[in-house]
Amino acid sequence: MTNKIIEVIAEYKGISPDGISPDTSFMELGLDSLDIAELIMQIEDELGVTVEVSPALNTIAKLAAHIESKM
Repeated sequence: MTNKIIEVIAEYKGISPDGISPDTSFMELGLDSLDIAELIMQIEDELGVTVEVSPALNTIAKLAAHIESKM
């Protein structure tokens, strides 16, 4: 799950996934709330899950764990 999220973010930002770690925060990646909402919608569409956006889900690892708990 983590790798999938990293791939989606890297594609969205146009950067290499190699520079993104699971503990990277969305702020560190320069993503604002609109960017995050768009990424969440893309992830929901690709994985068939619903994600409740929360400030607590502020890293890739936390988002991945949340999504895995929904599957």
